[in-house]
Amino acid sequence: MPKADIHPTWYPDAKVICNGEVVMTTGSTSPEIHVDVWSGNHPFYTGTQKILDTEGRVDRFMRKYGMASTDSNASAKPAVTAESNDDSSKA
Repeated sequence: MPKADIHPTWYPDAKVICNGEVVMTTGSTSPEIHVDVWSGNHPFYTGTQKILDTEGRVDRFMRKYGMASTDSNASAKPAVTAESNDDSSKA
């Protein structure tokens, strides 16, 4: 048994309130818990999360410090040589 007069009052049906609306009940030492975010309105759990970093961190670093190449498409695609075209036509 717990010692008398040293434990806070336990509220088994404490209300969790978000934006003036009761979202759930739980056990707590305070009768009401006011929260700004809960799983029902958090973007991660609702599926509305937006990814802010749409470009890669390396690309952003390179552009920030002036190391970005002037023709980024040329480095991304391999060049097709005349030799590789000749070999494929012989087969």
